Amino acid sequence: MSTIAYNRVLDQARQLAPDDQLRLLGELAALLQRQITHQKRRSILELEGLGKEIWQGIDAQEYVDRERASWNG
Repeated sequence: MSTIAYNRVLDQARQLAPDDQLRLLGELAALLQRQITHQKRRSILELEGLGKEIWQGIDAQEYVDRERASWNG
């Protein structure tokens, strides 16, 4: 929606009586809730393996040992 259209709708909403503004707000909230609940839920498991190429050729235990050694300065 363009800024002009948004401002036009906002101006129209301001002209409504407070009860009608609340009713409009409720209907907009319900509309958004329906849209949100229809979106596919994401899982943290989708990140599995992401960036694995960064670690190719690196021995995990050697890496951990070097990191731990760096903690002591």
